[in-house]
Amino acid sequence: MSFGKNPHVAKATAAEQKARAAGDESARVTAWREAARQWERAAEREPVAKRAAEYTTNAAAAREAADNPEVAAEPEAPAPVAVPPKIDPTELN
Repeated sequence: MSFGKNPHVAKATAAEQKARAAGDESARVTAWREAARQWERAAEREPVAKRAAEYTTNAAAAREAADNPEVAAEPEAPAPVAVPPKIDPTELN
C-alpha cells in the first residue's frame, strides 16, 4: 500500500465481492453491512469532498443491498468502452 491511499476503499470493495459470492442469506447480509461500514470509514477519512460523497453513496447502496436481496442480485452494467480508431503506421509523420 502506498502513502496517501485510503485503505478502506479496498476493504469495502473486497467486502462487496464477498457479499456477491456469499452462499447463504446471513453471510450475504453481513458482508453487505461490512461493505457499508467500510465505505463510511473511507468517506470519513477522505479529504476530497467529491470522493467522500461518492463513498457515502456507495455505503447507502450497500445498506440497500443488505436490506433488499433483489437489489444485490442485479448485476452492475459495465461501462461502455470506447475503441480508439486504428492508426496506420505509414501515415505517421
